[in-house]
Amino acid sequence: MTLTVKDLTISRGGIPVLEGLNFSLEPGHALILRGPNGVGKTTLLRTVAGLQPPVEGEVQAAPESFAYAAHSDGLKATLSVSENLHFWADVFGTKGIQQALDGFDLNGLVDRPAGALSAGQKRRLGLARLLVTGRPVWILDEPTVSLDVASVELFANAVRAHLAEGGSALIATHIDLGLDAEVLDVGPFRAKPKSGTGGFDGLDESFL
Repeated sequence: MTLTVKDLTISRGGIPVLEGLNFSLEPGHALILRGPNGVGKTTLLRTVAGLQPPVEGEVQAAPESFAYAAHSDGLKATLSVSENLHFWADVFGTKGIQQALDGFDLNGLVDRPAGALSAGQKRRLGLARLLVTGRPVWILDEPTVSLDVASVELFANAVRAHLAEGGSALIATHIDLGLDAEVLDVGPFRAKPKSGTGGFDGLDESFL
């Protein structure tokens, strides 16, 4: 499944943040998004994932091909680790969670409620959901937040395995994951402020 972005302009709160973006992501490949805080990486990922419409341009890919992992871990605090993974497997119509447990070193935590996990453990469980989606295109927004060095390597290994199986990954991160991936600096595509808008000063990256 090839993801193609053509002449894309995106906005947040009615203010254009990035414009004129063109790129493609082929199966078996990863693309790393880079750029300064507040430039619009989160908004770009949300637009590609179909969570908001573009101002101009288009995203060519089937919406059901995406698995999106944002800042939230997407967990139910009262459910155990295994129950959370089974829930998401049921949502996506897939079977089996063992690969996810193994891939993110969660076997020793299967019966622990998600609400009792540390921040890093919650992040590992949130990322483990990717392995039960069956979706070929992973869209990932700062996926290594709260992860220690060993857990970052677990995540990088999961991405490598996904690529080796013909999947792809679009990742916004400032961390060097050691992946064989292309890098796209979105800074040069920052939209030019329109007269009277006051520019973009003061906008927080959590909203971009």
